[in-house]
Formats: sequence, structure tokens, C-alpha cells
Amino acid sequence: MTGARMTLVGRDTVIAALDTALAECAEGGARIVLAEGATGCGKSALADVAAERARAAGASVLTAVAAPEERHVALGVLRQLAHGEAGFALPLPGPPSGADGTAGAAPARVEAMQGFCARLRELSAERPVVLVVDDIQHADGASLQYLQYLARHARTAALLTVLTGTPHAEELDPVFTTELMRQPHFTRLRLDRLTPAEVAAALAALRPQAGRGGGVGPASPVGDLHRISGGNPLLLRALVEETGTGRPPAPEVGGPYAQAVTTCLHRTGPTALAAARAAAVLGERSTPERVVRLLGGAAAATRRALAALEAAGLLETGGRADSDGRTDGEDRTDGALFRHPAAPAAVLEDTAPGVRADLHRRAARLLREDGAPATAVAGHLSAASAEPGPEPEHESGPEAGPGPGPADVEVLLEAAEERLAQGDARVATRLLELALRAAADPHARHGIRLRLAQVSGRFDPAAAERRLTALAEAHPGDAPNTEHARLLVGLLCAQGRIGEAAVLDTSGAASGSTTPGGPAPSGAAAAFGSDLDTPGAVSERLLQGSRLAEATVAPLAQAVRSLTASDQPDRAVRWSRKLLEEAERADAPGWVSLFGTLHAEALLRLGDLTGAHAQATAALQALPDRTGSAFHCAPTAVLIRACSAMGRFTEASRLADRQLPPRLPASLHGLAYLRARGLHRLAVNQPHAALADFLETGRLMADWGIDRPAHLPWRTDAAGALLLLGETRQAEQLVLDQLAHPDARRPWVRGLSLRLRALTGEPRRRSALLGQAVEELHRSGDRVETARAMADLGRALQHEGSPKGNTMIRNAWNLAKDSEAVALCREILPDAPLTPPVRDRAQTGGQTAAAGGARLSGSEQRVATLAAQGLTNREISAKLFLTVSTVEQHLTRVYRKLRITSRGDLPMDLTPVTRTSV
Repeated sequence: MTGARMTLVGRDTVIAALDTALAECAEGGARIVLAEGATGCGKSALADVAAERARAAGASVLTAVAAPEERHVALGVLRQLAHGEAGFALPLPGPPSGADGTAGAAPARVEAMQGFCARLRELSAERPVVLVVDDIQHADGASLQYLQYLARHARTAALLTVLTGTPHAEELDPVFTTELMRQPHFTRLRLDRLTPAEVAAALAALRPQAGRGGGVGPASPVGDLHRISGGNPLLLRALVEETGTGRPPAPEVGGPYAQAVTTCLHRTGPTALAAARAAAVLGERSTPERVVRLLGGAAAATRRALAALEAAGLLETGGRADSDGRTDGEDRTDGALFRHPAAPAAVLEDTAPGVRADLHRRAARLLREDGAPATAVAGHLSAASAEPGPEPEHESGPEAGPGPGPADVEVLLEAAEERLAQGDARVATRLLELALRAAADPHARHGIRLRLAQVSGRFDPAAAERRLTALAEAHPGDAPNTEHARLLVGLLCAQGRIGEAAVLDTSGAASGSTTPGGPAPSGAAAAFGSDLDTPGAVSERLLQGSRLAEATVAPLAQAVRSLTASDQPDRAVRWSRKLLEEAERADAPGWVSLFGTLHAEALLRLGDLTGAHAQATAALQALPDRTGSAFHCAPTAVLIRACSAMGRFTEASRLADRQLPPRLPASLHGLAYLRARGLHRLAVNQPHAALADFLETGRLMADWGIDRPAHLPWRTDAAGALLLLGETRQAEQLVLDQLAHPDARRPWVRGLSLRLRALTGEPRRRSALLGQAVEELHRSGDRVETARAMADLGRALQHEGSPKGNTMIRNAWNLAKDSEAVALCREILPDAPLTPPVRDRAQTGGQTAAAGGARLSGSEQRVATLAAQGLTNREISAKLFLTVSTVEQHLTRVYRKLRITSRGDLPMDLTPVTRTSV
């Protein structure tokens, strides 16, 4: 069985009726058979079969195919019949004068029709005559008159007339069909869509062809094929062609199935095509009633067209609930839905852009009238705006405007908020932009711009910065403190643009906390200080009780920053990691970069240089625009500091020397970059350039009213540069100023300050001050700065002749190496090896080599390493979750294996040996 014959599967009854009619005709009686079926259901194949069987039975066969483009050609069908068989020359008088042969035209001359009928009777006397006309609904009016006359006046002739048509035709003259039905020798046959069993039979008939690439294997998903095709033989055949084997059908736009769908629609008629386009635009909310309203015009014609589409298996009607069983409070019992997404996609692809835009605008208005969800209405407005100008297809339908207007702003804004709640910031941004174009009120437009600036930060911080810059530049300096002004100040603060916020915030608009648009106690600078001073417990309560969203991203970020600046930066590491994971789940690259940077900053604060470098790199890569925003300065600053501390000066120089874009907004991120560049310049012995960066940082912080060493200790940074330049007195004054600052009560700030105070003050007090600095920095959790202070203390003790100096320096080196602060290690002990001897782990069992060939176990090695770094037994027990007694036992065994008597004798490098690659 060929693909063309697939359409005859399940047609045994119809073919048998044709055979009966042919036999009765051969016995001398006229018969008329009208075979009706929807588009694609095999009418043309049946007409061919009727002609073949008649010829095989010895009948004279005359055939014609009516076409919609020839409907107005007078006697077009009749002329095809006259020339369809060699040896026949029927008399074909022209139409009467003034008649065009179309339906409703002047009737053909009776004499001509009598002659036509007489000629056929003469022919039938020799042998049966069979007339086959396919797609009778497209026949011209004059030909229909001849066929109608023949039906009435050739009842006794051996004449069989086989007609095929569709019961839902838009153009068929109802008088013609009624006249046929009145004849006693008339038979009406129905070509229904295939049942699942008939689909299975059709597929089984094709299996022998599977080896040639055109068949379907034994595992063919009959149910899916029947569901998607609707039992329409033409669509089924296209699906089989597209599937190729027994795989589950997965039609695609532009494939055979999609092409068959558009072919069926065009053959069904213009009204059916328009109805299909309306249903495709309405999507899941398509109902017959809505399609009629959307198209306007004659409701009866549209309903007849919908019936034709359903009969063809293109649409299915009936209730269809959402995936969760609900219908959104909407009556969905009368749907008009396509059977597969490829079908409506193909319909819309076949539709002119202007027509699509017009339909989407009409659909938006219709759904708004029906109280549909805002997202559904806004989706159509968005789709319409993406198309070129309108090409109205139905002028009698509802009036369609050129695009979203002021009346659409509210629904667009509501839909945008719903999309945000669903996590789709990009669609929300698109809807907000449409609302901005549609809004006429300046106040509303300003509010929408602010919301756009807030939302775009989720996926593109550079875009958010540009939007805020435009708003800040357009904001009048003497404007009253409206809610929009407070929101603008809050957004600027959230982006770290404290200077700009302070200029706009002339009356304390930012009072309160730095939420998006949320306030601070007494202006932008006070808000910054208030957030920095938030107790850790308060910050953690906020972090525990808030979900990441546009309204919470800024306060959550600030809560992490306050923890980073607190005495417990390890908590900032934990919370920033949690928020980073939440941002990744939300598919929000802007937030991923934000919390990835905060995570990197917290790791850097603890001295985890490798972790900080990895997280900052990932945060930078998450940005869509990696160089066009001030925010990119933040992860870059972490990278510069981490690379410099790790001794990767070439990489740090490349980052520090990068040319920044012009007109980059001044922000806290820029300050971090400025300080990082200064620290790098200091590390590569460029104290003058480093001092300039530090002093500029201090100047900006003072101008903005946020001079907080807990955030950026620029004074001790500058003091370090001044010491290298020999300006001890100026360095001392800066250190004294920082010690006098309230932030000096914090262990980190106090530790940094005491270390520089010791280096700038009297030598006799140096070791005492450095001892305090080590204690404070150890409390702060900053391992790198603790190691730096320990090294200075060791040198001071050596200068005093104390035997503890060497031990302190060794401990400092160990701590710096544990943090991979290679530059500091080289500064402390330039000649000490940074890489342990490489040995095969299989030989050592993962243990550490000790003197005399003894080996330390993993637990002993960990305890010994912490002891070498200066931790007490109690601190070691807390860190390793061991009892104090167990720690003491481990140390006793370590001393015995290493043949030493005290902590001060512990070797500098107790890192376990690892396997090497050959």
C-alpha cells in the first residue's frame, strides 16, 4: 500500500456503496452519489478509486476537478468533463448572453441543457457513463445548473454521477445540494476521520516499506499518532513521513505535519483560515465564542468554519483544564484548541506579520473584557508590539489601535509584577518597557523607569546603572521629596553610589534601611553607617526570614556586608554562599554576580585567597557586560588583592592597569577597586602611586560622609605607603587618627591600626603593640593580616633578643602559607621553600614524614599544624572538634616522633605529602 492509498484505509463501506451504485447503473438505472468529508479525509482519493473501478468495469468515465480559483470560469467543470475522455465530444453551448456562469447568474438556456442531457443518454445506451467531479463545492454556477438538470432528466439512463465535497463548504450552493437530495436515486456517503483501530491498520499496511525508509516499525505509538492527526488521513500521512520509524511523533514547525496543516487550512476556505489564525493567537484560551468575537463579521459563517476545522481534525473542542486541574475561574468547557503546538505555530508562521499584530491587539482587548489574567492580556500586547504595523483583516471587527496605549498601562504593570514573582525578570522588563511607551502621565513614566532600573539589576547590573544614571541626571535638584525621590535615592544607595544619593537626598529622603527605595535614619551617608553598624544577630534574622527578590536583594546584600565587616566574617561566608545558590536557581546572572562577589569578599576577609580568587572570577564571568559597569569593579578588586597576595603580580597588574570606561559612576565598588590597585602598587614597590590611590579613596569617602575604616581602612593603607617613603611622622598621624575613630573598637580595624602604630611609634613599645595587634587580628578572623602582624612581632622579638622571635616568625610563615599568601611568605622568610618534597602517597600512606623516618598520622598532622600556627590546645580542640585531652595526646606523640620538646620546635611545613604525576 502506498502513502496515497493510506487515505482509503477504513473506507471499505464507502467503496462498497460505490460498487453497488456502479452495478445498478450498469443495469440501466441512473445513480447519484455525493461523498462528503472534511479536508484531508480522502475525498480526492475516493474520486480516483471510483474512476478506476468504473473504467475497469468497462464504463465511459468523464472526470473533472473543481478549484476555487476557477469558480468564476463559466462552464469550467463541464468543459473538463467534455475533454476528460478520448473519443467523446459533448455539445457545450456557451452561457446565455449576459450570464457569467456563476451562482446567481442568469440560468443557462434550456435548449443547451437539453442537448447536453440527450448526448449523455445516447452515450449511455452503448455502455454506462460515469461522471466524477471532485470538490464540487468549488464548481462554477453554470456547471452546477447543467448537473442539476441532468439529475432531474436522466433518471432512466445508465448514468452514474459521483460527486465529492465537504459538508461545511463556504461556497457550495445549498439549492444544488437540496435538489440532489430530492432525487430518488441519490445516495449520500460520509468520509469520517479514522478511528484508532483504523490508524493502526494503516500503519500495519506500511510496515513492509520500513526497510526503504518510509514505514513505521512495530512499536509505532498509534495513540499519539491518532491524537495528533485527529484521524485525518492527510495529517496522519505527513506525521508518518516526519516520524520515519516507530519513534513517538514529534512534529516541528516547518516539517511535513506543519505543511499539511497549512495546506488543509487553505483548502478549507478563507473563513476557516481566519478562524484557525484566531484560535492560534488565542492559544489555550481559544473558544468558539471568542473566535467569533475576535473576528467579528458573520457569526454563522465563523461557526461553520470552526465546525469544518473540527471535522478535519485540526481543532478539538471541549473542556481542557490547566495542568493542575484548575481553569483560573474561567469557563473552559467550550474550547477550540489545536491538537499539537506545531499546528498553531505553523498557522502563525503562515500569517502576515501585520495580521498577527492586529489579531494580538484584538485578543488583548477581548481577554481584558473577559477578566482574563493580566499576564495573558499583556502577552498579546507584547506580541503585537513585536510585529510590524497592522494589516486589518476584518474591518468590521472590533477597532484595533496601533499599539499599547494609556488604557493598557495598568494591565502591563500588573503582568510585569506577576512575571517577577514567577522569576522571569526578562519578560517583566519587556512588559515594563511597553508600559513606559504607552504611559502618557509624566509621574507614571518616572515610576516605571525607576522600576525598570530596579528590575534590570537581576540580570544586567550595567543596564541598571545606565537607567539610574539617566534618572539621576534628569532629577531636578530642588524637587520635593516625593516617594519617587526616596526610591531613586534608595536605589543609588543599593548600588553603592552614595555620593550621588547624598546630592539628591537633601532632606533625609533615605531615612531608614537601605531597601530598594527604603530609607535610612538621616540621609544616604547615615543609612550607610547604620547598615554597617547593624548587629550580627539582626543581620542574621533578616537573612533567615527573607526570600531573595527585587524588594529584598539590597537589604540582604547589605546584611552580608555588615557580617563581613563584623567580628564573625565566617558567617558572611555561609550566608553569601546560600544567597549565591538561590540566585543561581533563580537564573538571575546579575544577582549571581552580586552575591558571588560578596562571597569572594568574605573569603578574602578570612584570608582564603584561593577561594576568593575563584569566586570573584565566577562573579565576573556571570556579568553579561563584564567591563561596562561600576559593579564589575567589585569582583575585579577582589581579584587584584587575591592575586597580589598570592604573588601572581602579572595577573594583578593586568587587572589593575585596565582602562576604565569613561563616565563610570562613582560608587563603593569604585572605591574598592581604587584601594585594591593601591595595595597592588604597594606590593610591587610603587609607594607614590599607591599613596595617591589611598588618599583619593579617603577624599571620596570624606566627601560622601562615609569615612568608615570598618569598610575601607584607607589611613593605615596610606600609612604603609608613607613608611616606605620614609614619612614616618605623617604615617603616625594617620594611624592615630584611625585609632581615634569609633570603628577602632572593632578587632579588625584595631588590629590593623595597632600594627602600623607599632611600626611608626617608639621601638620600646613595638612588641607590646604588635602582640595586641596579633590578638585583635586573630579575633577578627583575618589570617593573612594576622600572619603579617605575627611576622612583625617576631622581628621585634628578635631585635629584643627574645628566643620567641624565631618561633613567632616560623608560625607567621606557616599561617601565611596555609592561606597561600605567597608574597607574604617570601617577605617573611625569603629563602624558605614553598613547595614540600614530592613523594608517592602510596608509600607514605597519606602521612607526614618526620625525623628518623617516623610518620605523623593525619590527625597528628592537623593538630601539629594548628599548634605551629600558635593556637592553644583549647582552640585546637574547638576547631577540630576534639577533646582537649585528645589534643594533648596527639601533641605528645608528635613531639616524640619529631624528637622535639615544645611547640616552638615544630617544623615550619607540616603539609601532608601528595602523589605526583609521572
